[in-house]
Amino acid sequence: MATEQQKVTVTLPKALLERLDDAVPKRKRSRFITEAIREHLDLIEQKATLDEAAGSWSDANHPDMQTEAAMDEWLKTLRQSWR
Repeated sequence: MATEQQKVTVTLPKALLERLDDAVPKRKRSRFITEAIREHLDLIEQKATLDEAAGSWSDANHPDMQTEAAMDEWLKTLRQSWR
């Protein structure tokens, strides 16, 4: 199923457009720009989620994970459950 698309006009700094011209064939620009925007938006959304979750972990609520050895054991148990 094809995704609906819409044409847009953007203005780019000349030096950036020259870099784009050098790196991406003209017939592949839309795909390249779409992927670049998607990746950047994913990072913005990921950062927002991390910012929102900041401070939610408390050592007092997880006394079983106070040492590296305890965390390693937890990870080992978790990974075994994936098999």
